[in-house]
Amino acid sequence: MHAFAAGNGDGKEFVSHAPGYWSGSGGIAPELWNDWKWQLKNRVNSLAQLEQHLELGEEERSGVLLSGDKLALAVTPHFFNLIPRSNPDDPIRRQVIPRVEETWTSPYDMADPCGEDSHMPVPGLVHRYPDRVLFLVTDRCAAYCRYCTRSRVVSGVGDQELHTDFEEAFRYLEQHTEVRDVLLSGGDALIFSDDKIDKLLSRLRAIPHIEFLRIGTRVPIFLPQRITAELCAMLAKYHPLWMSVHVNHPRELTIEVNEALERLANAGIPLGNQSVLLAGVNDDLETMKTLVHKLLICRVRPYYLYQCDLINGSSHLRTPVAKGIEIIEGLRGHTTGYAVPQFVIDAPGGGGKVPINPGYILYHDNEKIVIRNYEGKIFEYPEIGNESVQFAPQREYHDEYLYS
Repeated sequence: MHAFAAGNGDGKEFVSHAPGYWSGSGGIAPELWNDWKWQLKNRVNSLAQLEQHLELGEEERSGVLLSGDKLALAVTPHFFNLIPRSNPDDPIRRQVIPRVEETWTSPYDMADPCGEDSHMPVPGLVHRYPDRVLFLVTDRCAAYCRYCTRSRVVSGVGDQELHTDFEEAFRYLEQHTEVRDVLLSGGDALIFSDDKIDKLLSRLRAIPHIEFLRIGTRVPIFLPQRITAELCAMLAKYHPLWMSVHVNHPRELTIEVNEALERLANAGIPLGNQSVLLAGVNDDLETMKTLVHKLLICRVRPYYLYQCDLINGSSHLRTPVAKGIEIIEGLRGHTTGYAVPQFVIDAPGGGGKVPINPGYILYHDNEKIVIRNYEGKIFEYPEIGNESVQFAPQREYHDEYLYS
């Protein structure tokens, strides 16, 4: 099914928008459109290009003019085709087109909300959790999300520069035998050539105590043409290799993206999705339910739903935490458990991910635990007394509602 962005719909169907805005003047040859390097070279990255295709409001025009010293503008032709010409509040458009609100300051905003710089023993390697590290291998992406938690270093125009020392990072990993899990991120490692990714993964696989490799990427969504048969065959050499993709709205799951994810899954790569809860993008139950169901069709397990980090200039995209709890409440029990991501807050300043759940535990002591289910019904389960157990805080409940 092919559709143009102007008729975007609710995202429940898999559609292709190609060639979309590139259909004029004789169009674009399919072999070029399907070339990931052509997609990168022809990204929309200027005000003039935006105005050629979109009806910009003052908020967007000012945002583009001011974005040059915060986070670069860049959108692949594939992803740009998802953006309607005349709706500035479109959920895809809000994610990648700068707005003047990015210049607003909030007393809660932070340059490094996850505290990565303070947990970086060597340049480019973040060691915040006991047995795993985050390896920042590049500062470039196929396109740039306006809420990027690493906007201070990503895209080449932020306040800092990323200077990853690969050999020093490899030495650190060799010396720290407690590290069993390495997550490649940045930036996005999948914009590297096959050969460069191959050498990087091979070097990591040569370290005996590293059991588990992961790649965090939005390339399959922004640039599905990159997921070639050759790339998948190369990645398959390094199992166990997992991949976390990043999809926020069901319309991002196009025919091309579905096919790219299928190639990865067929190569034996388990796929998880990390979404960010964003105002005006996915902050309602029906959108999120459509997204998680569509992800499962793509053989992608919804993994995390993040509360938006307190990154500078993101206040217009942040939602109340209560909204995330409400969405999880509306998913848990109402659809398959495979479709329910874990809602988390990355604790500001470097505290790591903290799971945030609806209140299913009503009371807990050394005799019983009182719980409620998704329907609001209350149940009691016997506890084995153990004074060393840390019990949940007591909450009010009424015995008459208990089911024995």
